[in-house]
Amino acid sequence: MPKFSYKAINENGNKISGVVDATTIEEATSLLVARGLIPEKISSQGEVSSGGVFSGLMALFSKIKVNDLIIFTKQFRSMMSAGVPIIRLLQVLEVQTENRVLKRAIAEIVADIRQGSTLSEAMQKFPNIFSPLYCAMIRAGEMSGSIISVLDRLIYIIEHEHKVKSDIKSALRYPVIVVIALSIAFIILLTVVVPQFVSLFSRSGLTLPWPTQIAVMLHKFLVNYWYIILGFIIIVVAALAAYFKTPQGRFVRDSFYLEIPILGPVFKKAALSRFASIFAILQTSGVPVMQSLTILSETIGNEAIARAFEHLRERIEEGEGISAPLKSSRYFTPMVVDMIAIGEESGNLDEMLREITKHYDDEVEYAVKGLSDAIGPILIVALAAVVGFFALAIFMPMWDLTKLATKH
Repeated sequence: MPKFSYKAINENGNKISGVVDATTIEEATSLLVARGLIPEKISSQGEVSSGGVFSGLMALFSKIKVNDLIIFTKQFRSMMSAGVPIIRLLQVLEVQTENRVLKRAIAEIVADIRQGSTLSEAMQKFPNIFSPLYCAMIRAGEMSGSIISVLDRLIYIIEHEHKVKSDIKSALRYPVIVVIALSIAFIILLTVVVPQFVSLFSRSGLTLPWPTQIAVMLHKFLVNYWYIILGFIIIVVAALAAYFKTPQGRFVRDSFYLEIPILGPVFKKAALSRFASIFAILQTSGVPVMQSLTILSETIGNEAIARAFEHLRERIEEGEGISAPLKSSRYFTPMVVDMIAIGEESGNLDEMLREITKHYDDEVEYAVKGLSDAIGPILIVALAAVVGFFALAIFMPMWDLTKLATKH
């Protein structure tokens, strides 16, 4: 049976080390926990220590996937419900976590908690892993003593948002593949097929029709100036990437996303669903309205709507409530405004927000399902245009060539 070396902390707080027989690292962890030990490090005998340069580089370039965060949160919630102390809980999760970045973050969180930091304060040091929403809800759970129910809501919202994003990506995957295939076919036809026929038509002395002349011009431009085209594309992409990293660039980009035909309404409905669900959870968790709006502006995922929250906060501070300032924003529908107004008047704002979430969840689901159906006809027209253009460019002069041969 394989042997695993370990370093752990015993019940007296002393550090110990040794070897345990187990088939996997997970089994070794379970055996040590069953003995009342807190694992710090477990490695198969003969393996290179994970603390080397290679490990550091892996941690640097690794990314946190949504599934990693969901699993971490679910395990955190389960162990906390079982009454496992926070330090021991995190140390077990550190050993079990495969993602190097998350593993290091957990180790530093443990060190910070030992030095007197709260869990939310320690998590705030890792914004690439734990979003402002995540940290704010953990802080609300710490203050209210209901961290387990807060973790339940966090799991729901992370999984819900992941599903919405996955559905939108799935709906767009087919159109993107078709556009890429069309672009590749267009380039191949211009650079390989068209020149063969053009040389044949030129030797016959035919006057080329306008589709063929356009195809020849495009071919010459592509062959003679491809490096200029490539350089221009690289410069434009780099410039846009740099611009979109600025606040104004993100605002312009996100405003454009919301106005795109067919796709814009889907993004708008998804943003409204996100707004209502996060706001409802924050209100249920006891987060003050002003702090909730600050968190929403940081987590809504759209700079154009986030700026609307900045103006909203200013007017709420002046005592105007929530629904009245929302009316002046172009992104919030009359239904959202009216339901929030009813929630404010009845004192059931969180309940109304949950109803808004349900409504827009259904709207997003229907919109995503209809996305492919809506884009399909456009793709068919584009495909017909490309095929028709090259058919005219090739077959019109061939027809003229056939008529010329018949005369002779």
